[in-house]
Amino acid sequence: MGCGASMHPLGGRGKKSVPEVVVYVPSMRIPAHSDLQRPLRGLIPQDLVDRLACLRNQIVLVAEDTGGSAVTELRRALEEYLSLLIGLTKKEHGLEGLVEFKWKNLESGRQENSVANSWFELLSVIHMIAMLTLSEANTLMIPKDRSGSGIRVVSSDCKRDAVDLLLKASGWVFCVREILARLPPDIKKTFSKDFQDGVLEAISIQALGQGTEIQLGFAVESQKASLSVKRRLACEQLIYFSQAYHFLSGLDMSNGHGKKHLCFIKWKFLEAKAAAYYYHGLILDKGTEPACHVSAVCCFLAAGGLLSESKKACLTFCLTAPVTRSPPLWGAMKHLHQKIPEVASRKSQMYGYLLEEEKALQALPDLPDFQLSLAPDDYVLPEIDPAWDRDKWGIHSQPLKEHLKDSEDETGT
Repeated sequence: MGCGASMHPLGGRGKKSVPEVVVYVPSMRIPAHSDLQRPLRGLIPQDLVDRLACLRNQIVLVAEDTGGSAVTELRRALEEYLSLLIGLTKKEHGLEGLVEFKWKNLESGRQENSVANSWFELLSVIHMIAMLTLSEANTLMIPKDRSGSGIRVVSSDCKRDAVDLLLKASGWVFCVREILARLPPDIKKTFSKDFQDGVLEAISIQALGQGTEIQLGFAVESQKASLSVKRRLACEQLIYFSQAYHFLSGLDMSNGHGKKHLCFIKWKFLEAKAAAYYYHGLILDKGTEPACHVSAVCCFLAAGGLLSESKKACLTFCLTAPVTRSPPLWGAMKHLHQKIPEVASRKSQMYGYLLEEEKALQALPDLPDFQLSLAPDDYVLPEIDPAWDRDKWGIHSQPLKEHLKDSEDETGT
């Protein structure tokens, strides 16, 4: 799944491997071979047509040959192609609907869309860049044994870089949503469910939630981070995944990766909620009133129950097709999988008498609400390539009507 997965063999040689997933990467779409030469010939300089066609073909070949794993090469080619592609979307050029752009699913190879609209191509390119960015973040977060000791770890630098990539990916997806609004409804109806309302919002928010998850891991490992900081991060993470789950829960997610995506969000939502109640309980337990301790124990017990549910949700996610595996426990959850059961048991015994005496107070307290800290990186489309400067073309463009007539004649011969 995606290009940033660490592969582990299932059994003997030749058998399929199961990828590890830390950052979830939805199903990736790649361009399929499309004819740019014939529709654009005579309307723009031939060297511009050649550059467009060459770059697109390069992206197709690299994506197919590497399964999308050549992230740096693909992203560089996509960004160069993007500045050229923008020219096709400009109304003054009159080329918006001339080329039929084809895209297919990377894993199945099945063609998903064939649309004669330059804005569709622009949207698809940016979506692919976003998925590649999520995939790169996943690669960075897969623990590696660099020392040969058998202990797999993720360096702090990799975690920081992963957060940066997640914010960028969130910004790319946000940009996709804005471009989607430019397309007419009849074209949008032909899109795969990956582009339906709610899915893109969930992906963008999910990336922010995973960035916060990494930050919470940093806070847990830091002796300087206070309980208040840890609780705030856990609550923010919960809000992000709650929002993502809200966007997906009302949709038909039975397609391809849809069911797995929903399972991932549910798993992360339960983990975040367990962490939020655990840290909220620790802060309440600092109070001196019996009610504070009773509320704290309620939080710890709730955290324990949620942690158990999250383990089941993780297993469900891993077994939902396409089958994946989760890496060794990391970050906050590595700490909390030990601490939550331990503290819940100890505090329940310590304040058992209060739970009996203050039965009326045995209600799970509300979690505090916080303003969210992370936001998608602002993404601005690149400047149009200078090759689109008409003053430098030095050619007499063929009128569009004549061009279309010539193309029809050529097709009929």
